[in-house]
Amino acid sequence: MTREVLAFLQPEKGGVFVDCTVGMGGHALAMLKAGATRVIGLDRDPAALAIAAETLSAYRDRVELVHSDYRAMASVLDARGIERVDGALADLGMSSYQLEAEGRGFSFQREDPLDMRMDTTSGPTAADLLKEASESEIADAIYQFGEERFSRRIARSIVQARESVPLETTTQLATVVRRAIPRRGFTRIDPATRTFQAVRIWVNRELENLDEFLDMVTRRLKTGARLVVITFHSLEDRIVKHTLRALAQRDDARIRVLTKKPVTPGPDEVERNPRARSAKLRAAECVG
Repeated sequence: MTREVLAFLQPEKGGVFVDCTVGMGGHALAMLKAGATRVIGLDRDPAALAIAAETLSAYRDRVELVHSDYRAMASVLDARGIERVDGALADLGMSSYQLEAEGRGFSFQREDPLDMRMDTTSGPTAADLLKEASESEIADAIYQFGEERFSRRIARSIVQARESVPLETTTQLATVVRRAIPRRGFTRIDPATRTFQAVRIWVNRELENLDEFLDMVTRRLKTGARLVVITFHSLEDRIVKHTLRALAQRDDARIRVLTKKPVTPGPDEVERNPRARSAKLRAAECVG
């Protein structure tokens, strides 16, 4: 949704912009080409940052890439003596690169180590969590983050399976999940999809402090600057929607919401990139 991002952020006016989830650098590159004076790009994934460095190499004097969680944006700005910025983008969720890269464990389409960490330098892997967590903790995570109605049945199967052999690969987990869910004819979505989403969110704490991040980033915007957030599943979008609305309704409101309804990709973009079909964009502007 590059065109929509640029339309809201207006980097052609110049200034300092933060790409809170720079990924491979596509949005940052578009901002720089449009006229952004400087872009600070954050990402938890060291491999993605390496690709972004190549993507943005022609603009190395105007871009800085930082290995950091987007929720640490305030600390990153403070370390650089930047009080407020001219715009911020948070493109949440998993990138196509992460899904397709071998050895990351995000996809059940092939056998990989059961990792799922966006930041491969720290934190427990999916295999670690599924090995140590109790049955109730696993069930709660799958239900909360995957909205999977068979979460307890799946959790029970995971615990039973790990008693015989450690769950260490994507295919092992997918097989356990598929066997745990009752078959009811053809389904368009693979039975393992919701569980893999849930475990990934659990491993990366994707929803943790998202509301606090939104509050913080609106405090770091200059008057007239804008925040754009792109989500890819209903849990994230719900938090973004309600948090931005609440911030805009406060007596001392600093923002106004620019998107009464989320902006979604057009049919041309979905045809080019089917994974974009679930994207929802929301934007807000700092009013003081």
